[in-house]
Amino acid sequence: MENLEALISDESIKTLVENFYGKARQDELLGPVFDEAVADWPAHFDKLGEFWRGVMFGNSRYKGGMMFAHFQLRDKLTPAHLERWLKLWWEATEATMAPQAAAAFRFKAARIAESMSLALFRDPVTGLRPLVPAPAGDPQ
Repeated sequence: MENLEALISDESIKTLVENFYGKARQDELLGPVFDEAVADWPAHFDKLGEFWRGVMFGNSRYKGGMMFAHFQLRDKLTPAHLERWLKLWWEATEATMAPQAAAAFRFKAARIAESMSLALFRDPVTGLRPLVPAPAGDPQ
């Protein structure tokens, strides 16, 4: 088994991110969400590259709140969005990565999707979508 760091470079992560988001932005389900959420795609690509470097190797300059950013979009997201995201991610990894690297990226993406699904769509106790806290001073 080859060392993943030998198979995954900053350039290959950049290619993967650009390939994936190029397709996701054109997707009828994901595209509108991305169009609304991202104003500066070149800067976002850089941030996403750092995010994925951190996910894969733990050594990244990524300083963001990935879950918080997505939680802000929760009223626009459904489980179908995560399913589509994973499908397109699988396709992008297959198109841009060596098989072992693609499998590693897919594994990490599946774990992220699972965490996001729990955070966005299910309360751990009731199994229901989590409630949004009422704004301060709002009678319930």
